[in-house]
Amino acid sequence: MMRLFSVMFFFGCVAIVVVAANNNNARTAPQLYRRYCVSCHGSDGRAKTSKGKFSHARDLTDAQWHDDVSDERIFNSIMNGRNVRGNMPAFSDKIKQTEAESLVNFVRRMRG
Repeated sequence: MMRLFSVMFFFGCVAIVVVAANNNNARTAPQLYRRYCVSCHGSDGRAKTSKGKFSHARDLTDAQWHDDVSDERIFNSIMNGRNVRGNMPAFSDKIKQTEAESLVNFVRRMRG
């Protein structure tokens, strides 16, 4: 019985360590933006990069656009991509829902 308890205790500790490690790997919105968005939207959000100009990336500082677009649409564009004005790839296979939500807030703070 003591041996069974020891084995269960060991696996319980391992599970706690794994969960804690996964929670510590959460990426911040600025990290995500630098990783996935800068090449098209630029570090300032104005989409003045060569790749951004070629793909017709959105100027994320445009106040009029911020007035017209909902958080839900920004979230959907991040997760599912867009092929209306330009060609934005989907990132649902690269980022988590909570990370996309943090990116929406990050984009909102870019308003000019």
